[in-house]
Amino acid sequence: MEKAIAQTQTLIQRLATESPTQNSRLEALQQQTDQLNTHLQRTDLRIAVTGNKGVGKTALLQRLQSDWLTQHPQTLSLTEVSVAELDSSLPNLLTVADIVLFITAADLTDPEFKILSGLIANHHRVILVWNKQDQYLIGDQPVILQQLKTTLTGVLSSDDIVAIAASPNPVKVRQHQEDGTVQEWLEPQLPILDSLTKHLDSIVSQEQQVLVLATTYREALGLRQEAKEIVNQMRREQALPLIEQYQWIAAAATVANPVPALDMLATAAVNAQLVMDLGAIYQQKFSLQQGQEVATTISTQMLKLGLVEISTQTLTSLLKSNTVTFIAGSLVQGVSAAYLTRIAGLSLIEYFQAQEIQLEATDNPSLNWDNLKKTLQTVFQQNQQASLLQSFVKQAINYLSVQFKPKQTVESSAS
Repeated sequence: MEKAIAQTQTLIQRLATESPTQNSRLEALQQQTDQLNTHLQRTDLRIAVTGNKGVGKTALLQRLQSDWLTQHPQTLSLTEVSVAELDSSLPNLLTVADIVLFITAADLTDPEFKILSGLIANHHRVILVWNKQDQYLIGDQPVILQQLKTTLTGVLSSDDIVAIAASPNPVKVRQHQEDGTVQEWLEPQLPILDSLTKHLDSIVSQEQQVLVLATTYREALGLRQEAKEIVNQMRREQALPLIEQYQWIAAAATVANPVPALDMLATAAVNAQLVMDLGAIYQQKFSLQQGQEVATTISTQMLKLGLVEISTQTLTSLLKSNTVTFIAGSLVQGVSAAYLTRIAGLSLIEYFQAQEIQLEATDNPSLNWDNLKKTLQTVFQQNQQASLLQSFVKQAINYLSVQFKPKQTVESSAS
């Protein structure tokens, strides 16, 4: 936790120096970071109740508030959060929860298992609560509970898997009278919560310091991630104009010196400088030789992955369909060189952003080629949208037309 706080403070200080325009955002981050040590002193605990729709979250929360919380000497708070909110506010709400009650109404589904595993990996104190056990036959209840424990072997302790019935269904009672008549009514059932409340009592009394420390650690990681996003945004704003500059350099160089077949290796000399310049922004100090090696390797990977062939065919088709201008050969090569240079640059940005933030320049940086290869494929796929390609082709034609003023074959729709 102390390391995470120190890293966040260092990031904030660097940002304040490099990007004064972010002052208000940085001040808020700094205040939140300064408060983390105070958070360690708190004695209250927060419990989040979460799970899919229809598993009985609200019923359990209300029952705990009325039957357990009011009688507990510890200061506790309960909050209900839907799993459906995972993509929006849930991560922030769960970050500050000391204990998470993950509710299910049957055996775990695959999405539930993934969510539960993610919470545990993020240092959350999780209790899996199987609710509505009363809806199953008495003989089946221990079988289902054991199945849950087996499913989560190695993920969650069996002690942290409990069975309850927060709001049991009423039982129909039938009474036969002496006169032969029959009376029927629904008999309300008491909730079955003992296994959960006893386990909660044990955790609250024995693990309070650990729970508070883990929650503060998650808060520190969250603030560090927010600072990292600001750093990456700042560096990306510096990097994108460089990529645009080098993509047009590659286009002009290829049009001026066309080759029989487009070969990304021919643009490696240009890309080597791009690698060096992008590396400098992300505190990765590449020498010229290293830049050339990285550029050549990226170009080779593009060829092996078939990105060169796919992009050339796609761009050729778009150029042919252009009603203003089409120049075979060198223009196709120039536009393709620009496009692939852009893909290489964007891939390096994405790769650097996924790494730990570098605050001081690193000499002789090494790249994980498997990760960079995957990034190349992902970025290429993201930039294959028709609207993006059409926009790029239009920009490329305008740029190259101004640069070279080539003889154009105008296709008039009137003819």
